[in-house]
Amino acid sequence: MNQTAGSMADLVGVDASSRQEQQPRAANGAPEPVTVPIASLRAGDSPRLTGTSEAHVARLAETETPLPPILVDRRTKCVVDGMHRLLAASRQGRETIEVVFFHGSEQDLFLRAVQENVQHGLPLSQVERQAAARRLIQTHPHLSDRALAHSAGIAAKTVAAIRRNLGENIGTAPVRVGSDGRTRPLDAGEGRLRAAELLLRQPHISLRDIAKAAGISPATVLDVRQRIERGDAPVPEKAATARRPAVRRNREKRAAEAATPRPGPGAPYGPEVALNVLRRDPSLRNTEHGRAILRLLHLNAAASARLPDLVGAMPPHCVTAVVRLALGYAEMWTGIARRLDSLA
Repeated sequence: MNQTAGSMADLVGVDASSRQEQQPRAANGAPEPVTVPIASLRAGDSPRLTGTSEAHVARLAETETPLPPILVDRRTKCVVDGMHRLLAASRQGRETIEVVFFHGSEQDLFLRAVQENVQHGLPLSQVERQAAARRLIQTHPHLSDRALAHSAGIAAKTVAAIRRNLGENIGTAPVRVGSDGRTRPLDAGEGRLRAAELLLRQPHISLRDIAKAAGISPATVLDVRQRIERGDAPVPEKAATARRPAVRRNREKRAAEAATPRPGPGAPYGPEVALNVLRRDPSLRNTEHGRAILRLLHLNAAASARLPDLVGAMPPHCVTAVVRLALGYAEMWTGIARRLDSLA
């Protein structure tokens, strides 16, 4: 437990209003145990579904070896980890016990309680570990399956199965924090789509700034830019088809948004590039209305390439009618653009 206490220096809080319970620190900055009255402490939220074990308390009470300090919530004085040690100390007739204070939210307190009970002491049962994982998935949806598995002492695939079973009953987060502490996007395709949108709207932003905003690496942003310049979709087709249906629907929506350029002065991506991106988007390509939109856009793109020749060959008696039609179509497309822009 001493190693555990030393590893949580950044999680410990100090009650400034109670000098006798202020947490001293060692030379390396780790919190050192303090002695508090046993009567001032009470049971906290525990992952043990059956409560404390009388047999384990009796075994601890019989040992003459000093037991490690217990972990206590600084604000409520609830025991985060060490209830068996607290009861054993009371049974021995002691009036005080060494504690290390922990400061955090109610959800983080339970997370820490699970971590501590998995690492040492009376082992949690498999049912208790899975129940703890189920609760942690709901309170910490941003943690990866592997990080939660490490905390609960079960396999990552078990955590993934529990998360799937919970379905819409859990929150969602755009990123996941892994067991190594690094933050990664939940869906790499989402990060690519955010990067594509930024590239189309603000082409002069640096790759590093776009990577930071999209939650992906600069190398991935570079790949997205090169794919757009080639007229390819920002998300590789293989990666797109391997994703879950719900996420894929969200990707298709974002693909349509990202593929609608809002060019500024000097933007390097013209209508041809945007049309090529749209052609590869399955949300348009695989639906009847989507194919109709693509055909209409293709006709306009093809006509725009021939406009100089068509204008030069226009008979004089048709000019007035064509001008009226052109202005009418321009007004129609402007109205569509404004309506779509208001939905973005």
